[in-house]
Amino acid sequence: MSNPMATTAPSPQKPLVEVRNLKKYFPVKEDMLTRLELKAVDDVSFSINSGETLGLVGESGCGKTTVGRTLLHLYKPSGGEIYYDGERIDERTIEQHRKDMQIVFQDPYSSLNPRMTVADIVGEPLDIHRLYKNKKEREERIVELLQTVGLNGDHSRRYAHEFSGGQRQRIGIARALAVNPKFIVCDEPVSALDVSIQAQIINKFEELQKSLGIAYLFIAHDLLVVQHMSKRIAVMYLGRIVEVADADEIIQNPQHPYTQSLISAIPLPDPKSARERKRIVLEGDVPSPLHLPSGCAFRTRCRECKGHCSQSVPCLKKVSPGHFVACFER
Repeated sequence: MSNPMATTAPSPQKPLVEVRNLKKYFPVKEDMLTRLELKAVDDVSFSINSGETLGLVGESGCGKTTVGRTLLHLYKPSGGEIYYDGERIDERTIEQHRKDMQIVFQDPYSSLNPRMTVADIVGEPLDIHRLYKNKKEREERIVELLQTVGLNGDHSRRYAHEFSGGQRQRIGIARALAVNPKFIVCDEPVSALDVSIQAQIINKFEELQKSLGIAYLFIAHDLLVVQHMSKRIAVMYLGRIVEVADADEIIQNPQHPYTQSLISAIPLPDPKSARERKRIVLEGDVPSPLHLPSGCAFRTRCRECKGHCSQSVPCLKKVSPGHFVACFER
């Protein structure tokens, strides 16, 4: 099966990260006799160039986090292919690329070991990969990493519980940067933080990308944050990507009915514009991922649903340069 997303990046350069038809199914027992598969990620494809940010958005439970974790083999893929710098990643080769592919977790309160000092948390990747010659070099590197994310060397002797949420997330970023990665999965890195702290962390991600050339898969549900951070945006619904385009294009010209609903929910700072804009409210509930509707998974909530929408699953198709939509009506 060909990769419909392979042409979404306008640059002719070889993608740093490429995902083809990725699947992740979880076995679930419905009762004593029935065993079902929960299709958390089902046939997802995308590519990310060096130094680029791809935003991945969608409502809670759509599979965004599972995509990021499966990409890094924190979850074993159920199917599909993952390539890093042209080399296929599997169980045998992933360990060679752990240094190049890192993750910043969503919750800064649970992702840091409360029994370890900040020096040990940030220094653990250095220890695992033996990235220093002596104790002094290790300590200097830890201080350098803390300063890179806006903390100071004195913080290295303290424990995670002594810091605020924003400071903890900075520690998590420093830990990810310790091995000089070229690609980082940012799993809703600001969703648990106050708005004022969110801006600081987002700015820090941008500074690091400019100075170090890091590529990001930026997972979030806040479209304004994703638009600010990303060159391109992919929209997920129930395990599948339903639309992908340049960030400004997808905000100004959404094509998929689900994307249109998401865009209409973005708050506007101008009260007059907010009153004039028509809010697209989705009807019905999100289907259970254990009992997905036939055909297009979104059809039970879609205002444009036709009879043929229940017959087969729509594939991503090109509607304009760099803009792909999975909808029969486009």
